[in-house]
Amino acid sequence: MAADQMHRTSHSARVDAPAGVVYGLIADARQWPLFFPENVHVERLEFDGAAERLRMWATAEGRVRSWISERALDPGTRSVEFRQTHPQLPVTAMNGLWIVEERPDQSSLLTLRHDYTVHAPGDAAWVERRLAANAEAQMASIGSLAERWRLLDDLVLSFEDAVRIEAPAEHVYDFLHRVDQWPALVPHVRRLEVTEDVPGVQLMSMDTLTADGSAHTTESVRICFPHAGRIVYKQTATPALMAAHTGEWNIVPDADGVTAVAQHSVVLREEAVERVLGRGADLAQARRHVREALGRNSTATLHLARQHAERLTRQG
Repeated sequence: MAADQMHRTSHSARVDAPAGVVYGLIADARQWPLFFPENVHVERLEFDGAAERLRMWATAEGRVRSWISERALDPGTRSVEFRQTHPQLPVTAMNGLWIVEERPDQSSLLTLRHDYTVHAPGDAAWVERRLAANAEAQMASIGSLAERWRLLDDLVLSFEDAVRIEAPAEHVYDFLHRVDQWPALVPHVRRLEVTEDVPGVQLMSMDTLTADGSAHTTESVRICFPHAGRIVYKQTATPALMAAHTGEWNIVPDADGVTAVAQHSVVLREEAVERVLGRGADLAQARRHVREALGRNSTATLHLARQHAERLTRQG
């Protein structure tokens, strides 16, 4: 069997939600890190209203993979066609199609198709297993969110905090990037382990203290953009109240210094609200709790970054 033979897979799932809702989740790829467990970050490189070019990062078997994908969005047929322009080995070519079909009972049939070639004949089985696992995970995530579409505005929370810093951007970025030093510098960080086998891609495990003195462990993947003064991250192991958490550290320079911004987006885990916050607690309380907890820690980190950067600036 030739290595360049085209292989085809197709996976389908019924989703108990309107087709427009399901299509909307697929079309907005920049939100995929929040909705799909394996996606870490999506950077839109080009967009003309119907076609887009994306750089995507995702986890696979403990590694972070990255590729560029071109997508054509057709809301009329509720389909999204995609092609990887620079696939990673063992894949040598990859394209596919998302299709959302409306059913008479107001549910949807979601189908994901892949066409691909591989580097060597023996690679096909591994790629097929990965595609099957990813398709199952993606469809489960889409189904879980879409079937609660009336609650999405309550389940999804996004916010940011900012601190003004009179120092060069590189001093602020230095503090935020060198997380290996945080246990000695950031009071709410009890333990932190980080590896950076690929430059700019950090895998991090951290124990942080909560307001009541207890600790929780999170694991994250961070993608660093030093020239842009940005670090984006996805928590791959979250506290009980959060089904997903993505964020970004962003340093915005001006004539006199910078504004350092901490952004967070969260999907709440509805079934954990009463278990974590007590009987009778609701999503509104969960939103306030998460907003206060995340905002408190990230704002404290930004103030420490300010002290670090302004001290370096004074020292010349």
